Amino acid sequence: MKISDTIAEYQKQNKTFYSFEYFPPKTDFGLQNLYNRIDRMAALNPAFIDITWGAGGSTADLSFDMAKTIQQYFGLNVLMHLTCTNMPEGELMKVLEKAKDSGISNILALRGDPPEGGSGWKQCQDGFSYAKDLVACIRSTYGNDFCIGVAGYPEGHSEQPDAELGIKHLKEKVDAGADFIVTQLFYDTDKFFRFRDRAQSQGIDVPIIPGLMPIHNFSRFKKFTKFADINVPKQIIDELETIKNDDSKVIEYGIQQACAMSERLISEGVDGLHFYTLNLEHSVSHIIKRLGLSNAAGTAKNMPWRQSSDKRRSLKEEVRPIYWSNRPVSYLTRTHNWDAFPNGRWGDSSSPSFGELNTYHVIRHASKNDKINDKRKEIWGEPKSEEDVAKVFSKFCAGEIPILPWCELPLAMESDNISEKLTKLNARGFLTINSQPKINGVKSEDPVHGWGNSGGRIYQKAYLEFFTSKNNLDAIMTKLPQNPSITLQAVNNNDEYLHNFEKNHVTAVTWGVFPEKEIIQPTIVDSQSFKIWKAEAFNLWLDEWAVCYPKDSSSYNLLKEIHDSFYLVNIVDHDFVDGDIFSLFEL
Repeated sequence: MKISDTIAEYQKQNKTFYSFEYFPPKTDFGLQNLYNRIDRMAALNPAFIDITWGAGGSTADLSFDMAKTIQQYFGLNVLMHLTCTNMPEGELMKVLEKAKDSGISNILALRGDPPEGGSGWKQCQDGFSYAKDLVACIRSTYGNDFCIGVAGYPEGHSEQPDAELGIKHLKEKVDAGADFIVTQLFYDTDKFFRFRDRAQSQGIDVPIIPGLMPIHNFSRFKKFTKFADINVPKQIIDELETIKNDDSKVIEYGIQQACAMSERLISEGVDGLHFYTLNLEHSVSHIIKRLGLSNAAGTAKNMPWRQSSDKRRSLKEEVRPIYWSNRPVSYLTRTHNWDAFPNGRWGDSSSPSFGELNTYHVIRHASKNDKINDKRKEIWGEPKSEEDVAKVFSKFCAGEIPILPWCELPLAMESDNISEKLTKLNARGFLTINSQPKINGVKSEDPVHGWGNSGGRIYQKAYLEFFTSKNNLDAIMTKLPQNPSITLQAVNNNDEYLHNFEKNHVTAVTWGVFPEKEIIQPTIVDSQSFKIWKAEAFNLWLDEWAVCYPKDSSSYNLLKEIHDSFYLVNIVDHDFVDGDIFSLFEL
């Protein structure tokens, strides 16, 4: 989706959007970690994310590959940087053509920085001298195929400090075809407002998005602001001086300072906020939550699950099995070659491509990296008993650890009101990996449960999915006759399949009713895709968890035993009005 259209939608809803910037890491391990981080931060519903283009085009290939991967598999709108540095016009055209073919429709057109170690910026042979020339070339060649952003400098560019001349150059970029402006970072909001006022007085009427960089570390903050020639108000410097040797206090100060800036910017009418994350997660996530923006953004969802931002897919895909809801990147990568997507019901299981889950290697290429496994071990410990494993699951439901092999994102906000019950359930050996509470007619604008068009009503059946022992499974199955509103299916790693419903069962567990539309049923439970999901679900015990430990260790053997003997179970309570799915576990 074009960012200009996204901004217009937020303006229509009178909401403040936010976006995140990332840069390509230097190592495979760093890339793996960044993909995981972007996936988690995607749960905050940014309007878009952008990927930088290294100085002198030094990360050009990786920047493009990251933009393409995130665009296709993360369900995020991507803004890809493109610079004139070391890029002849022919090479720029090749990149733009590849971007178009990959579904990337947003470009941030920049002149760019000189290569590292260079004495200054120089135009390359057959290249462009200014960002306005790149904008004009994109617009004249591709018309409206791309949405184009450009950079603005509230304090003037280091090579051109004259503020009035800077506005003149900015106007030329907009006149050449730019759709919006993202500013260089700043810490003096008054300077931003003066910059915005001058721009508007010169006829610049496209959105101007302020760029913010939270303060993470005192020495790096001082070094970076000096390098970028950014003015820092004396009050900020004085306050940081008193805490500069305490990193945790500096981080907290940075969050508070960015929140204060953001609140003033929002009160003065900015459309959105653009965060320079430095590939870090903690501060930006806390800022968004403290501003109360994360919930508000959720109502802009078209579907309850994260859609692909590739229109060729998103316009056709209307239904998904619930099993991959906590692993959206896995689902998108595994199904990216399907020739058809379900439309209204899961009837396309007859398609020859159904069930051909492609190897999930695009994002997980470094899944067995020792550093990654050490980090997982730090989170999950070294379990020696089933009770230890259950404690890990309980801690996840209580918000004490951020991930499980089956849950790449923290527990969803919609499960907050059942998190205590989930925690207790896990402590009893029912290891939950997916859930949703019952919902009966919540408004589609609801900040937690809402999705789709305004004026609608949202419904959900309660759903639980978990691993458990055969003894636990037998105990709850004996209670099924007394609970006619509940359906259950279970499978172990040897494909022993148990269920209490007719063959090829399909049921909607989420649906929405909207004005002048047919009922939309975007999330389903069905027996065929459950059996496909089963393979991935069981493999995660070994490929993501047990792999952290030596094969002759007690932790590895314990997880292998669970993999070999436990059942994967899902339960649906079809009574979304008065049902109580947890009553089944009152043994």
